[in-house]
Amino acid sequence: MDVPLWLALLVVGVLGVKLIRPPWWLIAVLLLGGYLIADSLLAPVIDTAVK
Repeated sequence: MDVPLWLALLVVGVLGVKLIRPPWWLIAVLLLGGYLIADSLLAPVIDTAVK
């Protein structure tokens, strides 16, 4: 069964918020920080480190 990555991330995110109950500002900071890092000069470095 092939599950799209966006669907898997959405399910994990929703379950994490429901079970762990982090503050909403922390979720916003993580999402915004991830978006900004992905669009920065550090993206190739992070990409090679992850692979």
